[in-house]
Amino acid sequence: MAFSSGNDSGGPMASINVTPLVDVMLVLLIIFMITAPLMTHKIKVELPEADLDNRESKTEVTPITLAVLQDGSLFWNDEPISKALLESRLSVEAQKTPQPQINVRGDQTTKYRIVQEVVQTAQSQGMRKVGFVATPQRP
Repeated sequence: MAFSSGNDSGGPMASINVTPLVDVMLVLLIIFMITAPLMTHKIKVELPEADLDNRESKTEVTPITLAVLQDGSLFWNDEPISKALLESRLSVEAQKTPQPQINVRGDQTTKYRIVQEVVQTAQSQGMRKVGFVATPQRP
């Protein structure tokens, strides 16, 4: 059922009644004007201060390089080492704080099974940071 404008043509009214829209907008404006200052109220929190001068000096830990050749021979920082001595050295290094990183270098012809045994030995002794070293690809 359409409302007529009161004339005899009987068509619908083409103009919009803006008064309710203005009333709603004024009410919203008043609400936002009242609540905006409340939103800027901040809770004061006293944060602890960091004392950077008295903290422990951070010692630089050099990473350990383990080289694995195709025949299974191992090198600890370029010096030959046996598997039994490797396990004992890794367990000693695992007890240090901070723990050094182990970089495993495998020869190009070394089978992954041999490299995997070295990595598993390092992880079983408690080493958390074990990585691999490779040469970058040439374009």
